[in-house]
Amino acid sequence: MTSEHVRVVEVSRPNRQNRRRRGKSDPIDAEAAARAVLAGTATGTPKTRTGIVESIRVVRTTRSGAIKARTAAINTLRQLVTTAPEPLRGQLAGLTTDQLIHATSALRPTTDLTDPVQATKTALRRLARRCQHLTEEVTDADTQLRTLTHQAAPALLERCGLGPETAGQLLTTAGDNPHRLHSNAAFAAVCGASPVPVASGRTHRVRLNRGGDRQANTALHTIVLVRMRHHQPTRAYVARRRAEGKTTKEVIRCLKRNLCRELLPLITQALTTQT
Repeated sequence: MTSEHVRVVEVSRPNRQNRRRRGKSDPIDAEAAARAVLAGTATGTPKTRTGIVESIRVVRTTRSGAIKARTAAINTLRQLVTTAPEPLRGQLAGLTTDQLIHATSALRPTTDLTDPVQATKTALRRLARRCQHLTEEVTDADTQLRTLTHQAAPALLERCGLGPETAGQLLTTAGDNPHRLHSNAAFAAVCGASPVPVASGRTHRVRLNRGGDRQANTALHTIVLVRMRHHQPTRAYVARRRAEGKTTKEVIRCLKRNLCRELLPLITQALTTQT
């Protein structure tokens, strides 16, 4: 529809109270979506997913899956070592992960799988080679992700604390058409970094935003932690805000909000240049 120049509006999840009252079905949900658009309560512009950011997203998705699979394989490998027959367990006990993968991948079991020792050796070798294959896959994905993020937004990678993974996540959250985010406050809300008022009576304060894209929030958190350790202006800011009575969580929330204000113009400029 977008390619045919038809206006497309993104409709979020229906109101839970209305859904409980009216029920849920495809026709009911379609009518609720149409009414939200006609009433003007749904005005979001969807991501186009037609540019380099979509390439970054799919590479990151496969990388994440490979990392989870490798972690599961390593955990299974260690569990099998723990329950292996005694001669084999004593041979492999106390090795680091890399040493264990190297040692078990070099095992030479016989074809007699009725022997528990030989069957265990076969299983360990299979898991170790799976870990090696997944490591190669993650390495290839890292190389591709580094190339794509540098091509999409080189200025983003020059900022302190940002690498291909965190930059790729923020680009994915913004989308190929970041102009749909009308302000850095909107980007902060999407990333779950905007303050949420919790004032009551004489209490005037804000709390952490537990909504938004949690992966984007994790990327911001990682950048903030790196800057709190290695970026002198950030360290000075943290010391000043702590002296004002702010807690560490409150200071980190402020830093995340400042990051959104700093990074969105770079993302918008880079992706606008791409198009």
